[in-house]
Amino acid sequence: MEMWNAFLDQLLNTSASEFIAVIAGIASVWFSKQEKILVYPFGIINVTLFIFITYQNRLYAETGVNAYYLIMSIYGWYNWKHTKIGANQIPITSSTRNGNIFNVSVMLAAFFLLWILLSQNTDSDVPMWDALTTSFAITAMYLMAQKKIEHWYFWIGTNISSIPLYIYKGLPFTSFQFIVFGYIAVLGLLSWRRKLLMGENDVDIDVRPT
Repeated sequence: MEMWNAFLDQLLNTSASEFIAVIAGIASVWFSKQEKILVYPFGIINVTLFIFITYQNRLYAETGVNAYYLIMSIYGWYNWKHTKIGANQIPITSSTRNGNIFNVSVMLAAFFLLWILLSQNTDSDVPMWDALTTSFAITAMYLMAQKKIEHWYFWIGTNISSIPLYIYKGLPFTSFQFIVFGYIAVLGLLSWRRKLLMGENDVDIDVRPT
């Protein structure tokens, strides 16, 4: 009961920047599930705010990965909008066996490298945890920009590992965000898999967000 009251107290004291970031993040993941290009402008709002939030909470790898998200969001927005395949934009595709081996290898290399760097060069109190969530996310964001269906698996890994991390850091509303992200990621995986099997790619080529 005492832990629950502490959780509610933290939730009620959520900052305006964290609240806006979470709402924008949920909207971004929802648009990603629907294969809509609006995933990127909402994602840019989310990650820009989280650059500051994570830095303030000594989650340095997460700060770095949010900066990476920002760069990849700009790249992904451009790539989705301007890469044409016939009359359509870039379609959903699946990684090859070698591609999947490469993806997992990159994730593991990023994890161990970040763990070592955070342990030896920062005052982080959660270096392994921070490295784990970040390594999942680095791989997921790159594959998402390429519209590879496998990106959903890495996002699911990111979400699962992030839920307890952000509760521990006293950011319960952000933790709630990752619960929602995880649910939407599963729906997105199922939706993209259906489109891939059916040869459907419902890309929103006329959306011009402001």
